[in-house]
Amino acid sequence: MAVLRPLYKKSTMKIHDLITTTTALDALCSRLAKSEFITVDTEFMRENTYWPELCLVQIANDQEAAAIDPMAEGIDLKPLLDLMCDNEDVLKVFHAGGQDVEIIYNLTGKTPHPIFDTQIAMMAISQSEQIGYANLVESWLGFTVDKGARFTDWSRRPLTDRQIEYAIGDVTHLSAIFPKMLKKLIKTGRGMWLNAEMDKLADPENYRNDGDKAWMRIRQAGRNPQVLGRLKAIAAWRESEAQHKNIPRGRIMRDETLADIASHPPKKQGDLAKVRGLSNSWKDNDIGKRLMKVLDDAQPMSKDEMPEKTGRGAPLGKEGVLVADLLKLLLKIRCREIDIASRLLTRSDELEALAAGIRKLPILEGWRYEVFGKDALELVEGRTAFAVKDGRLAMTHIDEDNDVTAILEAATHDLPEAGPQAAE
Repeated sequence: MAVLRPLYKKSTMKIHDLITTTTALDALCSRLAKSEFITVDTEFMRENTYWPELCLVQIANDQEAAAIDPMAEGIDLKPLLDLMCDNEDVLKVFHAGGQDVEIIYNLTGKTPHPIFDTQIAMMAISQSEQIGYANLVESWLGFTVDKGARFTDWSRRPLTDRQIEYAIGDVTHLSAIFPKMLKKLIKTGRGMWLNAEMDKLADPENYRNDGDKAWMRIRQAGRNPQVLGRLKAIAAWRESEAQHKNIPRGRIMRDETLADIASHPPKKQGDLAKVRGLSNSWKDNDIGKRLMKVLDDAQPMSKDEMPEKTGRGAPLGKEGVLVADLLKLLLKIRCREIDIASRLLTRSDELEALAAGIRKLPILEGWRYEVFGKDALELVEGRTAFAVKDGRLAMTHIDEDNDVTAILEAATHDLPEAGPQAAE
C-alpha cells in the first residue's frame, strides 16, 4: 500500500465557519488538494426516503477542518466531489465509511479513491471486529466523545453550534488517529493485508442500484429455481416501487414478507390479505395488482444465475462437524496470538467449506494462507494437533515419523495426573 509511510507533523488545527458558498468551498478544496490525506464524514437522513438526503459534509487534514452545508442555497459541490473522486494523490480516510461512499456514488456515479477505512484497519491490528467511532477515539486519544447530537435532525436549518462542533469533531479526531494507526501498520507490516478490503469498499458495484441483483440481499433457504425466480422478480419490482416513491424499500414490503411470497405465492390478489406483513388493502389496490402481475410473469431462475454452493449447509457429517469446530478453535487461538480480528481472516462458513473438502477458498490464498490457512489445511489433513503448553492451547506439528502415542503424550504433557494418587 503506497500510503503506508511516515509523513506527519503536529500542527494547530484551524476550524472554519460553516461553508455555505461555492467560492469558499472551492478555496478549501484547493488547499486540501495539496494534502497527502483528508478525513471525511457525512451527516444524512434516510429514515423516510429511499435515497439518503445529504445534510452535511465534514472534511479535514492535519491543519484545518470544516463543515460544508450541501443544502445551502446556490452551493455547487463540484469542487468537493472532484477532490473525492478525481484526485488520486490524496488519500480519503473514513471510519465505517460504507454509507458515506454510497452517498458520494449516488451524486457522481463514482466512488472516492484511494480510500482508507479506520474500522477495517483496526481489524488488522487488534481483535476488534467492528469498533465504533467513540471507542476508537477513546482507544487512541484517551477521551470520551460527546455523542449527544448524534440523533438530531440534520436536515433542519439553521444548524446549531453544538451540531456543527459535534460533526467537525468526527474528522478532527480522525485526523489525529490516522497517523498513529498508520505508524502501527507500518511497524507490524500489515498494511498490505488491507489492500483488498479497501478496494472492496471502493468498488462501485457495491453501491450500484441494480434491481436484478436486489434478491441477493434477501435470505432465502434452498435452491429451488422457481422460488428464486420469483424472489428475483419481486425484489426488482420492490426496488422500482421504492425508488419511484422515494421511500425505504421496507415501507413497500419487508424482506421476510417478500421471501414468504416467493416461497408460497398467492393464487389470486384476494389472497394477499392473508399474507403476514401486508395490509388488507392489498387485496384490491393497484400495488397489489402490480405485484400479482410480477408473480404471473416471473420465470424460473436460469442455471447461470443460480447462486454458487458454499460450505454453509454442506453435508459435513459428524466427523466433519468436529473438524469444523477444531478449525474454529484454531482460529480463536491464532487471532489471540497475533492480535487480529477473526472477521478479517475468515468466517465460519469458509471454515465449514474447508472441513467439507473445498479447497478453492480465500483462506488458502495470499497472506491469509501464510497467517492461518496453511495451519488450517494441515489440521484438516492431519499434520497438526492441539497441545496444552504452560496452561495454554497451542498447535503441534506432526512429523511423518511421529506416532499417535507421541502426539497424545505431547498434547497431555501439562495436564495433571488423574486417579486416586493425584487426589492425595
